[in-house]
Amino acid sequence: MPSKPVLYLRSFAFWIFFATITLVFAPLLLLSFPFPFNKRFALTYAWSSLTIWWLGVSCKLYYEIEGRENIVHKAGIVFAKHQSTWETLTLNFWFTPQTWVIKRELLWLPFFGWGAYMMEPIALDRGAGRKAIEQLVKQGQQRLDSGRWIIIFPEGTRIAPGQRGRYRIGGAILAERTGYPVYPVAHNAGEYWPRRQFIKKPGVIKVRIGPAIASEGKTAQEILQEAENWIESEMARITTLDVHEHGATPS
Repeated sequence: MPSKPVLYLRSFAFWIFFATITLVFAPLLLLSFPFPFNKRFALTYAWSSLTIWWLGVSCKLYYEIEGRENIVHKAGIVFAKHQSTWETLTLNFWFTPQTWVIKRELLWLPFFGWGAYMMEPIALDRGAGRKAIEQLVKQGQQRLDSGRWIIIFPEGTRIAPGQRGRYRIGGAILAERTGYPVYPVAHNAGEYWPRRQFIKKPGVIKVRIGPAIASEGKTAQEILQEAENWIESEMARITTLDVHEHGATPS
């Protein structure tokens, strides 16, 4: 593992580039509102691609992925582990085009919120209870029928590596009512790009995409439990926490 000053300098170079391209792409995305969704999505894809490329160049942080062959549908519901900012940038590499289920207040954030709004997310007021579920199902059906993937973080917020949040039922209700499959995604990005930390650690993030979970004929609870079991079992398999504790970097 490089020394802390080296890690700091690498991370500083990353953040400077990231801030610069975000300041460039955010206005471009806003100005793209007259264009079709796929054109706007292409801008988001380019921004994400540049960011992840520079992450490798500056911080020596890369990724490997298994399970792309499991993606056999043109649209579906993705249940992804949420540990970091990293997965919000990369999930559009494999599930394209896509939209997210997000907290409504995220739309109020400068730059991020503006870009998110242009991607037509399903923005929920989580305090609305049953009304929020009905909004999720109605808008989710529309997005799925138009050929878009829906990205859901079932734990609702970023969870620190080695910890497990409560999996929420909303996305599974969407799957139960629409009949679209669920794709579980596990990754260990939080072990390299930790939440609310400046420094990015070098290494290889492991991403695993599971086989599609059929939703037809299953209850929402059954769908949720199947997805949770797969994700958490994969998390236990790919974690490098013990390696990091001994100061080594995985190959």
